[in-house]
Amino acid sequence: MLYRPLGKTGLVVSEIGLGCASWWGQKAFDERQALALVHAALDHGVTFFDTGAAYSGGEAEPRLGRALKGRALDGVVVATKAGTWHDGRRVVRDFSLAGIEASVERSLRNLGLETLPLLQLHGPAVAELDAAMLTMLDGLKRRGLVQALGVNSFDPTLIEHVVGLPVFDVVMVDYNVLRPERAPLIAKAAGQGKGVLAGMALAMGHANRQVLRLRAPRDIWYALRALKNHRADVAKGGRFGFLADTPGMTASQAALAYVLADPNVSCAVVGTTRMNHLMENIAASGRSLPSDVLDRVKQAQN
Repeated sequence: MLYRPLGKTGLVVSEIGLGCASWWGQKAFDERQALALVHAALDHGVTFFDTGAAYSGGEAEPRLGRALKGRALDGVVVATKAGTWHDGRRVVRDFSLAGIEASVERSLRNLGLETLPLLQLHGPAVAELDAAMLTMLDGLKRRGLVQALGVNSFDPTLIEHVVGLPVFDVVMVDYNVLRPERAPLIAKAAGQGKGVLAGMALAMGHANRQVLRLRAPRDIWYALRALKNHRADVAKGGRFGFLADTPGMTASQAALAYVLADPNVSCAVVGTTRMNHLMENIAASGRSLPSDVLDRVKQAQN
């Protein structure tokens, strides 16, 4: 596993991070398997784990806490999110100052941590990042509750705004073979000293239409979500079937190699519920796309 600095935070993260959300956090997914994935990731050098209070019906964050309990966490960066959480029935959006502080306190309890290495606001609006909010967030740092602050959003206008705010150290954007237009924004963020996390690094399985390969109930769940929320990306992903023919790489490894070819990306975050897929993703660290494959990617993106 190779490692990269997370902007100017002083933190260093593995090139491949594990996203702990979606089916991984659902009660329907056996907890022993979920915890085994986290333990295997740790054993193979993964040091970045991303979750959120709203994920998996509110189950993902405490499950990650149970997975990390008793493990040596020196150098491990656990990231969670505030601004959205799950009340047991639905996702609640709350960007009030009191709501953010309450979310931080819940996350610390759920994860079994004294300090959150990275807290990301989950899809705020520009208007919500006012002076009172920025002052409160800075206070979380000064009180030692949070080490670094970030924003997770797939709205480039919002990220552009966040890049200019000194209180934020990290941005998480949707960057993958289907989103090459994010590269200039990533470069701008890195130029301002921000760490950049590539969310949806495998385009949620849309590249090569892997999300439509049904092998188990979990695959049906992912496929239905994709067809409901990301139908255009599923269609576009069909252009990238050639990634599976990359010499010495699987399609997933080729897709990750594309993301990590950008030196401004600190970490490519990928979720999985299969051990073989986790090992496949981890093995993508340090790989480079052949120039002819990269040329074909660029052609398919046009």
